[in-house]
Amino acid sequence: MTATPAGPTAMEGSVAVWETTSAEATHALGKLLGESCAGGETIALIGPLGAGKTCLVRGLAVGLGAPAGAVTSPTFVLIHEYAGRAPLYHVDLYRLDARDAVNGLGLEEYIDSAGVTVIEWADRAPAVLPRDHLRITIEHLGGDRRRVTLHPQGARPAELAAQVVARHPARPGMGGA
Repeated sequence: MTATPAGPTAMEGSVAVWETTSAEATHALGKLLGESCAGGETIALIGPLGAGKTCLVRGLAVGLGAPAGAVTSPTFVLIHEYAGRAPLYHVDLYRLDARDAVNGLGLEEYIDSAGVTVIEWADRAPAVLPRDHLRITIEHLGGDRRRVTLHPQGARPAELAAQVVARHPARPGMGGA
């Protein structure tokens, strides 16, 4: 049985919040997100080490038609590219602390492409984010529990978040909440 994250525990304005109780449920939420992406989106992931950012990206990759097993944290490579129905550009800014280092990555080319650009540790370089992006914060709540919050910035990200919410009605007991 595939784990499904419980539906949003809160929906305030344009913010959706889920609590997941397993890596499988976090992955499933990422898959729903990937299935809802059309291409051209930028997703900014924020959360501490071990929060589940890469797990969410694995699900997103599956939702885009890329193999989950191929997704690894790009901490040492900085950017990984995965083929799916839309290309997935997985960026990790953990090791970069200087804006000049971020500028040298050419992120604008990825962000302005028809692919889906996911940036882990996006809070380290907020100036590189386009005006319209989906910010996702992941908080570690202890054990396998995570709080995943979608903060859409702009019309398309709000539409994307609404699609994920619409496709993911509350299902008590599924994935735990």
